[in-house]
Amino acid sequence: MSTGLQITRALSLRTHNTFGIDVTTPLALRVDDPARLPEALAMAPDALILGGGSNLLLVRAPDAVLELANDDIAVIAENADHVHVRCGAGAVWHDFVMATLQRGWSGLENLALIPGAVGASPIQNIGAYGVEVMERIIAVDAWDRTDTRWVRFDNSDCAFTYRDSRFKHEPDRYVVTAVEFRLDRQPRLRLDYAGIRDELAAMARTNPNARDIADAVIRIRRRKLPDPAVIGNAGSFFKNPIVAAAVAEGLRSEHADLPVFPAGSTEQRKLSAAWLIDRCGWKGHRDGDAGVSAGHALVLVNHGHATGAQLLDLARRIAVSVRERFGVAIEPEPRIIGSSW
Repeated sequence: MSTGLQITRALSLRTHNTFGIDVTTPLALRVDDPARLPEALAMAPDALILGGGSNLLLVRAPDAVLELANDDIAVIAENADHVHVRCGAGAVWHDFVMATLQRGWSGLENLALIPGAVGASPIQNIGAYGVEVMERIIAVDAWDRTDTRWVRFDNSDCAFTYRDSRFKHEPDRYVVTAVEFRLDRQPRLRLDYAGIRDELAAMARTNPNARDIADAVIRIRRRKLPDPAVIGNAGSFFKNPIVAAAVAEGLRSEHADLPVFPAGSTEQRKLSAAWLIDRCGWKGHRDGDAGVSAGHALVLVNHGHATGAQLLDLARRIAVSVRERFGVAIEPEPRIIGSSW
């Protein structure tokens, strides 16, 4: 073992992916010091980058995996209104969110309790309860595996869209090493999404602060989403589909309770994938150990010993049923390793 770089042979990944899929990789590299990253990748150029394993479906075992463990938080600049914060890619996302709130910085509170690492947040452009992380990202630092050099992307270079980014389109090229955020000293609270106001009322918070918002989100998520420590899952498996406004209105004319949301333009709307899946009868469905959460139709679960192939087969059948009934295509959020959608 050398400082900043740890090497493990024949590592089971069961506890390294939130689905709890039991596959073994021949080589695992843990990088505590990003300066050792080029050296680690020279050993395993095609290593799969693990960002907490929360956004992966492992259909087969990767030949090698690499985990970044740098979790430092540093203030780059600040003034009376804002703070510019840099966080190492290996930090646990929820821990980082709570650390910012503890220091009096707001902006990420609606994203509390999302699983995964900070380095994974720009890849997926994680979002929840009316907020997307792209709204807060200043820049992303990464190692370019193709050009073998350090690169830095400003927000505008990241090509962020709904649950998407340039990093997701080139998943094997960039290894994110740190992310920089612009956070607020004076909170601008986002309350008008998915029952946050109702939860605050239940908590008797009549004049909420940013920490109250985070606590409300945590309560909602814990109530609706299964804990990966109890039952394997990757959170929401499907993205909410974006469709033409005319398609959305046509569906809502037939299904008055269909949730329809703005999608960033007057020509498009976002539909609730959970509603579509639930109406197709999948909530609580189980095939052996591969199933759908009884509490949330978007969440696929591993009841114990499901394989990645079994979960993928279930996901495909769900998507086919939604397309046949509603004429809408739904796509997975997690990255699928060893197969394609």
